[in-house]
Amino acid sequence: MRNPMQLTGRTVIVTGAGQGIGRAISELVLDLGGNAVMVERNPETLAEVAGSVDQARSLAVPGNVAEEGFGESCVAQAVERFGAVHGLVNCAGITRPAMIEKMSFQQWQAVIDVNLTGCYLMLQAVGRHMLARARAEMPQPAGTTGSIVNISSVAGKRGSIGQINYSSAKAGLYGMTMSAAREWARYGVRANSVGFGTVETPMTEVVRGPKFIEQTMARIPLARISTPAEVAPLICFLLSDAASYITGENMSVSGGSHMQP
Repeated sequence: MRNPMQLTGRTVIVTGAGQGIGRAISELVLDLGGNAVMVERNPETLAEVAGSVDQARSLAVPGNVAEEGFGESCVAQAVERFGAVHGLVNCAGITRPAMIEKMSFQQWQAVIDVNLTGCYLMLQAVGRHMLARARAEMPQPAGTTGSIVNISSVAGKRGSIGQINYSSAKAGLYGMTMSAAREWARYGVRANSVGFGTVETPMTEVVRGPKFIEQTMARIPLARISTPAEVAPLICFLLSDAASYITGENMSVSGGSHMQP
């Protein structure tokens, strides 16, 4: 039986691929037959991940998504290696926690630069490539030119104490996603976002620690914290033709901590 989520022949750029969710997504892309272009600004973690996966179908690209011009360079490297780019997962993110009254401009700007502007720059670069392909020869059926998935957070929907920078950036991704979905739908390019709750990654160590774990668990109806491997499948579903009629959606994977009609 054909797997509707198969990614054979597809090339997907995954930012923040050096650890956590980004790494799990990259590995699943490869498991589903795709090519993974793994982007990470930490050369040590990138080298470790790159050395553990199929070299023939992966490409490690070190760099900072917030730097102007990096997105175009990344796409060019991916196209040179694999011929085209069919998917993007904007997963790179950082935190610089502080209460609003004590947050410095540097703390605010660092998070906005990576978590919001960096996503925009990568989305723009990949989108330009996808639109050029579509204009040259529109793939059929509509919705199969390419897929972009922005990784947001439930913090962008309900706010987060001590992380106004992070919550603002993640909320901004919802507007970015819907705007791209509306502009690019006629070219067969889909854009969706997924907001995670608490996932077991280095970024959530504080809320999973002894000081906050009780509060964290009290907000999760399923009463457990998810793993990167558990949340990666939805991302790959959205990248695949199994989701060819889904665009402009802002989904949540939170164990029930965020519910909406």
